Amino acid sequence: MRLLILGCLFWSFAAMSQTCLVDFDAATQEEEFLDNGDGTATDLSLGLMWMRCSLGQTWQNETCEGDASELSWQQALQAAHGYQYADKLGWRVPNIKELASLTERKCVRPAINELFFPNTPSDDFWTSTPSVMDHERAWVVAFFNSSNSIKDKKLFVFTRLVRNLD
Repeated sequence: MRLLILGCLFWSFAAMSQTCLVDFDAATQEEEFLDNGDGTATDLSLGLMWMRCSLGQTWQNETCEGDASELSWQQALQAAHGYQYADKLGWRVPNIKELASLTERKCVRPAINELFFPNTPSDDFWTSTPSVMDHERAWVVAFFNSSNSIKDKKLFVFTRLVRNLD
């Protein structure tokens, strides 16, 4: 039986589609999010508004289209400064706690609720949280498996923006 399960998981990974455990409570409940109808979703429990797409993608036909941009940490922070989306300002790179709140621990490739955040790359995303121990590094959240780590700020990583509610 274990071999069958491992085989199924391997096949799922090879197909590069999201795999979720059935008998595992979801970390992000669908009731926690409100679809704003403009390419954003509001996390009602945290009072945050998220861009549904990664930077570089566009919200069209109820999904994220195109390729997400990979930016250095400084480029991500600069891109967020003054960014206007959905007729709103105040977008920023989320801190590690905020970004980690989007992870869906019961799923991998990507480890996120695809209903609200479709076509999310299964890779690292920048947070605004710098490393305390090494000023050349900052925290990332991996939407491959919902882990986090620190990366060199000069590496090119994906970014999703957030803003506080008005």
